[in-house]
Amino acid sequence: MSRPGRLGFGIIGAGRVGPVLGAALRAAEHAVVGIHAVSEDSVERAEAMLPGVPVLEIPELLRRSEAVLLAVPDDALGPLVAGLAAGGHWRAGQLVVHTSARFGVDVLTPAREAGAIPLAIHPAFSFTGTSLDRGRLAEVSFGVTSDPLMLPVAQALAVELGGEPVVIEEEDRALYAAALQLASEPIGAVEAMAWEALSSMGVEDPSRVLAPLLRSGVENALMAGPAAYRAAALTAEPGRVESAVRAWGRYSASATGAAGDGAESGAYAALVRAATARAVRRGEITPERAGAVLDALAW
Repeated sequence: MSRPGRLGFGIIGAGRVGPVLGAALRAAEHAVVGIHAVSEDSVERAEAMLPGVPVLEIPELLRRSEAVLLAVPDDALGPLVAGLAAGGHWRAGQLVVHTSARFGVDVLTPAREAGAIPLAIHPAFSFTGTSLDRGRLAEVSFGVTSDPLMLPVAQALAVELGGEPVVIEEEDRALYAAALQLASEPIGAVEAMAWEALSSMGVEDPSRVLAPLLRSGVENALMAGPAAYRAAALTAEPGRVESAVRAWGRYSASATGAAGDGAESGAYAALVRAATARAVRRGEITPERAGAVLDALAW
């Protein structure tokens, strides 16, 4: 016998997010009535994560669904919702849930005007699109935004997906998204540069060197909170900074040609400048110390 309040969900988007959340919905005893997938890879992912769930065209998917999960790129979300509204595909009383960090429920206005109920539920998590993600959702915060009367529904859905709801006001969604981007996106780029540099000097498995360093660094930064900037600024000694800039310059030249493209030293310099500027603003280092550090970046 099914639990009360179970819904038939349709999923639009079979990238890394949609199938994983679909599997979580199934685990919470909701039905997944269909998924829309376009590429061959996305169809294979949907079949692996949601066996037995039909791959449907969007109009048929919406016709079958009591609730719709939109797991599509940010730039596609608004046009998709508006286009489906223009085609008369949204239904009164249908839940429409998107997973974008950047938007609240205003982006779903065309669906709301057709009588649908908009919810924004964003998992603050970097998905692989595989079954590995399912167990890790228990540690994830979900940024939820909704009309006031529907907030308990949005929060309950986040809990059912395995996470912890965190209420984000509509006007704060852009800053929420920017904060998460700042926390997550540079890690991949910087880690890749470090991995390639270690590999170039003959380190057979750079991940074994980097993994404990990254884990401990992230854990220490989270424990320190805003004070982590002070630690970053204090470790940026002028001599150390100059040595790093020179080393990255030599590496870039050897990797890409005589002049080098400066990508690595540029990334390093941007991080040092940001940490130094904030530490000065908060009175954690003196302007004189900051000036010496910034001068060292010019080498």
